[in-house]
This record gives sequence, structure tokens and C-alpha cells, in this order.
Amino acid sequence: MNDNEAIQACLSGNSDAFAEIIHRYESKIAGTVIGMLGRCPEAEDVGQETFIRFYNNLKNFRGESSVGTYLTRIAMNLSLNELKRRQRHSSRIISIDDPDVSKNLHENRNHLDVEETRDIVQWAISQLEPKLQSTLVLRLMDECSTEETAVILQLPIGTVLSRLSRAKKQLIKILKPYQENL
Repeated sequence: MNDNEAIQACLSGNSDAFAEIIHRYESKIAGTVIGMLGRCPEAEDVGQETFIRFYNNLKNFRGESSVGTYLTRIAMNLSLNELKRRQRHSSRIISIDDPDVSKNLHENRNHLDVEETRDIVQWAISQLEPKLQSTLVLRLMDECSTEETAVILQLPIGTVLSRLSRAKKQLIKILKPYQENL
């Protein structure tokens, strides 16, 4: 069953068809949300909310973009909302000055494992402003094409390319002090 058939089956009340859509796209959506928010309880909530919103608005899905693109757009918007909420509530964001991250960085100066490296890169990505972060996550982590990224973020292709370039430059600058450890 392809995506369009699954949607029609969902609209006819077939819950198994929606379970199939979730199965097809849950890892893609998880990657997007974790790329934006990091591994945290809020990321799981945003992932679930993405599918809930899609299901609740299924009758409005016009098929102008693929199901994956549409779900990614929902996930990205919810992730950006969560980032704004975090800023408003000034919740604690991982910092390289945090004892856990700093301890790993200094104790294992020459032996960072994959998980520690991922944590540091995730921290660096979280330091980017949300519009640059979203572009970087979609293009490099989710491996969306420039065109898909433009559709998801509802931006011109030139803006996507410009933001991606700025995001890469800022990320390199943020990671430069830790380059020998990564």
C-alpha cells in the first residue's frame, strides 16, 4: 500500500493503515526532532505530537507534497515552537561548561567515543539560531535535498543555501576549540 492508499484507508477508518504510515516515517521524524532538540523527553513528545496532528488533519492533506515532507514540516514547526518555549522559560541547555560534558572532554581528551562526540556536536548545533539550526538539520542530518528543505521550511532555494552556508561557518567556529578532541 502506497502513502496515498494508506491515507484513503485511514480516512475510511482503517487504523492499521495509519500504523503503517507511522512505521514508515517514525525514524525520519525522530531524526529531525532529535536533530533540533537533542535526546530529551520533549523530543519524544514532539515526535508523538507530529503524528497526532497529522492524523487529526488528515482530511485536509491535499497531497501537494509527499507525506514525508508534510510530516517533517509539522515536526520542524513543533521543534521550533519547543525551542521558543525553552527560551521563554530559560530552561537549562547543555553547555560545554556543564560538569558532565566538560568531565568527558577533559578526562578523555584523546579518546572521545562516538556517543560523546555526538553529544558535543549536538550541543554545537543547539547553539545556532533556530533558523540556521533547522536548515542544517534538514540538509545534513536528515539528508533532505535543497528543494525539499525549501518546501519544508517554506523558503526560496537561495535562502536555504545562504542559511546552510552560514550555519556551517558558525558550526565550524563553535567546534574549533574542540577540534583536536573530535
